[in-house]
Amino acid sequence: MLDLKFILANKAAVAENCGNRNVKVDLDLVENLAKQKSELNVATQGASERLNKIAEEIKMGQGDKEMLVKEGKEIKLSLKGKEDELAKISAALMEELYKIPNMTDPAAPVGKLDTDNKEIKVVGKKPEFKFEAKDHMALGEKLDWFDFEAANLTTGNKFYFLKNEAVLLEFALVRYALDILIKEGFSLRTTPDLAKLEIFEGTGYAPRGNETQIYRIEGENLALVATAEITLGGAYKDKLFAHASELPVLLGGVSHCFRTEAGAYGKASRGLYRVHQFTKVEMFMFSAPEDSAKLLDKLLAVEEQIFTGLEIPYHVVDCCTGDLGGPAYRKYDIEAWLPGENRWGEVTSASNCTDYQSRRLGTKFKKDGGSKSELVHTLNGTAIAITRAIMALMENHQNEDGSINIPKALQPYLGMERVSPKKV
Repeated sequence: MLDLKFILANKAAVAENCGNRNVKVDLDLVENLAKQKSELNVATQGASERLNKIAEEIKMGQGDKEMLVKEGKEIKLSLKGKEDELAKISAALMEELYKIPNMTDPAAPVGKLDTDNKEIKVVGKKPEFKFEAKDHMALGEKLDWFDFEAANLTTGNKFYFLKNEAVLLEFALVRYALDILIKEGFSLRTTPDLAKLEIFEGTGYAPRGNETQIYRIEGENLALVATAEITLGGAYKDKLFAHASELPVLLGGVSHCFRTEAGAYGKASRGLYRVHQFTKVEMFMFSAPEDSAKLLDKLLAVEEQIFTGLEIPYHVVDCCTGDLGGPAYRKYDIEAWLPGENRWGEVTSASNCTDYQSRRLGTKFKKDGGSKSELVHTLNGTAIAITRAIMALMENHQNEDGSINIPKALQPYLGMERVSPKKV
């Protein structure tokens, strides 16, 4: 959430930023609600002070007691109405503030769609097969790795069973990523698959409304997490780091992720690419403001290390304003080459959210030797999203007979160099 004072003092810049990010907000309404709230605060404070004065006068035997009691009753009745109105105005203002996205790094490209993202570099060489490359669904059928039909029967569309070696591959990929995070100084967590609605809102996710991508738990103040970013950030709600030397905090979290994936995505939604549930290893950081830019580079470097080790060709894109999402100030995506589909597909994101999340969550630090607290910066990045990593690995390491070569970095975890189709 942006600071209200900042919004009111920089309306033109905030409006331009919202336009660049495809977000419709009514800043005049925000200003009007803020004014009403301020006026009501003054009125309620004045009424409360008068009530205290009346109580003191009655106690001291000053003035006409009957008149004072009557005035007190009238003020209390009026004050109740003002407090109810203040609560209503405050809630309406907060709802509007939640709609306003973070400001944007001036260096980020301006654009409306992900097609406007700027390619930074390409790493690895696209495989050249002497046969027609199969996509992961065709390969999975030969290997007997997926069962979408059974999952549709038990759960619904866009769910899946992983089978046979694919189950081992999931856990191998998780452990492979975790070992890299340990080496890079991350402290590991497994996180709950549920979080309170206020934690979703604190991290910039909308658990309510028609456009939400979140699964709510009926009758509960809970929802299924879309990423461990939500729980890792929420775990430090209202935390005050006593010294700047405690920062940065580097966390690695393993969780299941649940997304409604409402909307039409065409071919990009086929198979494992866009599903309702998957396992992910997430990175999350709490940082001093002056360090967050270089820590975003570290997140990206870790992601590149993971996919370089998997011998998967990829390119890195600098996300345009329209593809940043609400909390991100700057975001980089890694898109892996998917030869079976002849396209790039997003496999990781790395975002610097500055103080957008920490303002909502109340996560602060004190500079060493100082008494004043400041908001930390938060960052997040995908270490590995299992379903998309499996897709990319299968399609880039396939052989003509449908077998899959296992990258050297993964062989110690999986205990095999190649997986071949089942013999019928």
